[in-house]
Amino acid sequence: MAEAVQPKPGTNHPFTQEAKVFTPEDEAALRESLKRCSPSAFEAAVQYRRTGNPEHLPAVVIGVIERFVEPDLRVKLKDADDDLRLIEDLGVDSLTMMEIVILVEEVLLMTINNEELRNLRTVGDIKMFIDCKVRGLPLPQPTRFLPIEHIAAVMPIQPPFLFLNEGSVSSSGANAKYKITGQELFLQGHFKDNPVMPASIMLESLGQLAVLYLLEGLTPEPGKVVNPAQIFFTGCEGVRAHRMCRPGDILTLSIRPKRTKMPLATFEGTIRVGQEKAAIAEEITLTFGFMNAPAQPVENNGVNGAVHATSTAASGSRPALTS
Repeated sequence: MAEAVQPKPGTNHPFTQEAKVFTPEDEAALRESLKRCSPSAFEAAVQYRRTGNPEHLPAVVIGVIERFVEPDLRVKLKDADDDLRLIEDLGVDSLTMMEIVILVEEVLLMTINNEELRNLRTVGDIKMFIDCKVRGLPLPQPTRFLPIEHIAAVMPIQPPFLFLNEGSVSSSGANAKYKITGQELFLQGHFKDNPVMPASIMLESLGQLAVLYLLEGLTPEPGKVVNPAQIFFTGCEGVRAHRMCRPGDILTLSIRPKRTKMPLATFEGTIRVGQEKAAIAEEITLTFGFMNAPAQPVENNGVNGAVHATSTAASGSRPALTS
């Protein structure tokens, strides 16, 4: 009798899928399907087929994507960066995407509708999509990529104190990058002839990414939006720095919401440089408020008659994350 699989520790979404009979013939067929994939992908697929446990899915997904990516681009997958874009970063075109989907269907014994593929733009999108399909959960909203122009338009924090060059927001969290140029004013004195990004500024950058998530990723009450003039830093716990960051380093920032109930939102955050962990924060807590959603723009002869700017100019002040 198949044994029911227990929820993965630390997840909010238990799964109830039961393990199916997995015969030697099934294993041989699986080995043939994944013969051009890494051994780790095959082992993960075997464990998933034997147990039904979704914790093995990410290794399968990465292994299948790696199979179809050009050899010189596969190194990017080693960083386990969920924000990697399939087209721009990995060179996956529409036909290659179909090959990936067909192999995933074959290996995981599932069916994926072509319409469901429209919003899969990143490695993280694919992982989350497959996980939700297996667990029977609603499919998440697609990742939204935000250039610096959009970030600067919506954020209450502005240059030269804005430490996000680009970002992406999804239902599960937010990611961003920041390149230390060496021209930052604080590097002139931190330290003499030895520029090192302060750990406090690294924490600030994670806090800013949490602000971006509240503004762009949080689903507020009907008729409400998050007020950018009412987001403030309240505290952090479990902060550890693991690596010095210097000019030329590109920080990869990631935050995930842990608890969100107005007026408080708590996040966990990490910063990496390549594959190296630079800093972590177990909890970053912000306070926030809502305001009435602006009226939708009225079209006049095909031209929007009004444009709503989400800046804090009307308040006459700019909230800061640092105390």
